[in-house]
Parts: sequence; structure tokens; C-alpha cells
Amino acid sequence: MKTYNELYLSTRNILRQRGVEGFNLEARLLVAQAAGKTPSELLRDMNLYTTDAVEQTVLDYTSRRLRGEPVAYITGFWEFYGLPMIVTPDVLIPRMDTELMVDTAKEILTGRKMDARILDLCCGSGCIACAIGHELPATRLVAVDISASALEVCRRNVALNRLISRVICMQADATSSPPLSLGQFDMIVSNPPYIESAEILTLEPSVRDFEPIWALDGGADGLRFYRGILKYWRSLLKPGGYLLFEVGEGQAEAVKEMILAAGFAAVDTRKDTLGVDRVVIGRMYGEDSELYTGF
Repeated sequence: MKTYNELYLSTRNILRQRGVEGFNLEARLLVAQAAGKTPSELLRDMNLYTTDAVEQTVLDYTSRRLRGEPVAYITGFWEFYGLPMIVTPDVLIPRMDTELMVDTAKEILTGRKMDARILDLCCGSGCIACAIGHELPATRLVAVDISASALEVCRRNVALNRLISRVICMQADATSSPPLSLGQFDMIVSNPPYIESAEILTLEPSVRDFEPIWALDGGADGLRFYRGILKYWRSLLKPGGYLLFEVGEGQAEAVKEMILAAGFAAVDTRKDTLGVDRVVIGRMYGEDSELYTGF
């Protein structure tokens, strides 16, 4: 019988030998999940002996990982902006790049509109809504997705992160007219599908074969959802309100032009850690038609 440390080391070595880039973290997550422990609890118990059942479960998990299945789907959890997030194959796995959306929302609203009403379109797992709600505790949010199964994951994450009183989940299509009586918002955030349809088959297998294609496919040019949101949902922004889009590499200029053509007063971008324009920001005119240029 092995200790948890021995089981971790053997799993780490298998993943490393098979070329898994994050072998240290992934081995720790797989062993912790198999043992029914948090990663911190696993670290505490490293010198304790495990059981044959746990060891077999780790082997099963490792086999699944080596067949390409993302570790987040194996464990059912991932972390986003320091928060635990339930993840199933019905939703995309939250990416670190998307944390820039939360940073940008905080930057804009802090000291300016701390009690903002925010709409999260194409919310998926609800990671953006949960992170903003956690970081800005006076905000109220509506999380919208077309997928009923994704919304169920979103609801579970809202409950997990104790945000039920401030986050509402609603089913709607971001490329058609919004439901009646939604009201107006100080900010709309969206990380929509933005991969060009023809590029889907070129994605790495762990994405192409396991993550939901409908949450990736942005149409022939990858811009279908940006057009739909600007056409149907921009009217929900209050005067002076903000629109935040996550965009794919090389899409920022096209999305900026679309935002300005849709009647926004000003547009700006924020770069991710690799220097890629990852978030595009649009700001509506104020009630007096003043041109807003500050972000």
C-alpha cells in the first residue's frame, strides 16, 4: 500500500513521461479528487497511507487524462479567479485569459459604480458572473446562456460561491431579441463563441474532442455573436454604460470597428499576459450626448 506522496509521485511521473505539460498540478488534482480531499488536505496528508480503491481510481483517472480528457472534466472542478468552479462537459473550462474580463470590470467600476447592475451574456459555467459578484459585493448580475445544461452548471456555481441573492440565471439567445422586462444595465460582459467554424477541427484534441463545440463556434468569421449582441442587446445598456467583450487573437480591431459602428461613444482594449488584445471595451454616450473617452 502506498502513501499519498508515493501515489502522487508515481502519477506525476507517468504524466511527465507522456508529455503532459502541467504534470505536477494535474497529478495533485487527480490524486486529491480520487481521495475525496481538497489539494490542501492532500498536502497535509501526504505521509498517510492510501487505499487500494483510491489507487485504482487514480489509475483510472490517469488513463482518461492520457487519452486526452481535460483534468477539469475528470475532477469536475476548476479554479477561476481564486474561486472553486464546478465544470462539466456542458461548459467550457474557464481560462486564465478570461480573468482579464474580471480585472477590467473591477477597474472600470471601482470607485465609480460599485453597485452596478451587470449582464453576463453567453455565461457558460458562470465563472465571470461569480468572480465579479465575489469581487464587487454590491453588484447585481443576470447570467444568460442559450443552453439549459450550461445554465444548470451556472446555477450550481452561483450557489457554491454563495451568490444566490445577487445572481439570476436566465435562458436566452444572445443572437436574437432579449426577453421582455429585463431592464437596463450599467455593464454588459460577454465571452461569446469566437472560433471560426473552419478552425474548429484544427484545435488541440483536448479542446476539439471534449469541450462543447457550440460554445466555441463563432460562425464563418468568428464574429457572429458580436454582431448579434450589438444588434439586439446594446439597447439594454444605460447611458454611459459599458460593454466588455473577450475576443480571440487578431479579432480586436474588427470588434472595435463593430462597436463604434453600433453607435458607441468610445472604444478601448486591454491586453492579456502575452500582450494580445483580449478585452475590447465600448462605452455608450451619456444622457447629455457627451462623448465619453475615459475608461
